[in-house]
Amino acid sequence: MRTYRELFATPEFPALFATVSAQVGAATVSGIALATLVYGATGSPLLSALSLFGSSFAQVVGAATLLSAADRVPPRAALAGLAAFTGLTTACLALPGLPVAAVLAIVLAQGLAASIGGGVRFGLLAETLPADAYLLGRSLLNMSVGAVQIAGFAAGGALLAAFSPAAVLLAGAALSLLAALVARLGLTARPPRATGPASIRATWLGNRALLSSPARRAVYIGLWVPNGLIVGCEALFVPYSPTAAGALFVAAAAGMLVGDALAGRALPARWRRPLTTPAQLLLAVPYLALLARPPLPAALALVAVASVGYCGSLLLQDRLVELTPPDLRGQSLGLHSAGMFTMQAVGATLAGAVAQAVSPATAMAVMAAASILVSALLAPRLRRPAQNPGPDLTRAVAPDHRKVVAGGTS
Repeated sequence: MRTYRELFATPEFPALFATVSAQVGAATVSGIALATLVYGATGSPLLSALSLFGSSFAQVVGAATLLSAADRVPPRAALAGLAAFTGLTTACLALPGLPVAAVLAIVLAQGLAASIGGGVRFGLLAETLPADAYLLGRSLLNMSVGAVQIAGFAAGGALLAAFSPAAVLLAGAALSLLAALVARLGLTARPPRATGPASIRATWLGNRALLSSPARRAVYIGLWVPNGLIVGCEALFVPYSPTAAGALFVAAAAGMLVGDALAGRALPARWRRPLTTPAQLLLAVPYLALLARPPLPAALALVAVASVGYCGSLLLQDRLVELTPPDLRGQSLGLHSAGMFTMQAVGATLAGAVAQAVSPATAMAVMAAASILVSALLAPRLRRPAQNPGPDLTRAVAPDHRKVVAGGTS
């Protein structure tokens, strides 16, 4: 499978694509509205950043306790239920006079529920597509994220100019409920990929097995840390330029779209590993130039060029799938997703804290320098050949499965 048209001819992919797109649109419109609402009420870059990315903090809790459910729940019911929950709780954020503490509590609850969402979603993608089409499918989904974010930030900015942030939050809630409807009606009812009930023990055993290999650990760190630090830069777009934050978000989304298109369609397989580290360095280096406070057109160009480097994550995700057996693929991809969102929250918090003491531009440069350092240190480990650790993973988790079945609980 080599073309995007072939992907849409695959059963269930169109519905999954539409579900993901609607969820991204909802998160984009709701996120910029909530960040604007909180920044207007508090004037705090830290609280604004937390409102935008704080839900990701709860993902580390979910990754440690709930993640085994990614392979042990029916995918259609899980995706529809998570989208409905997000829509209803986003509507609650629009309540007038809601304290900031209550806002952050709702945001954290959304993150906890979403902690298994990435594993369910991308595990289903790997299940519905042939093995050699996964990178192409992820590329298209990532491109959809970029395109929908462009439209969402543009629409969100336009809506905020005409309506209150609360009204825009309600629009985001409606999009989430639409995603739930599409998932329920468009996806096929499938059984879980793994046997046995979800449990904290199963989650711990699976995570320990996934992190037992140096090759996988390097991939996970590469997926989590450099990007999370750069998301910290993006979390400062509102305080960096309150009147042009929407344009900066659009530039970042456009650059990500271009990078994913190049990685998915134009990059030969033999270049994927050698270009991973250069792509991650590209993600950070242009942010150093924002320290000079360039004119807005130059700042937009720098952000767009930097965001092309997000394709490095796509290359690492493809390698992670190769390193993981099918019965743990949902948890593996869920661990990547939960860790990624958690590090985004950490990066946003760190950036916001630094920006409290120095200018937003200086804080961006600090975060970019840290990202460059981590990528450089990881480069030798990511270049090493890795052997397929599937049998080790299976042996590490199978005893827990046998215990569950023997106990008569499944």
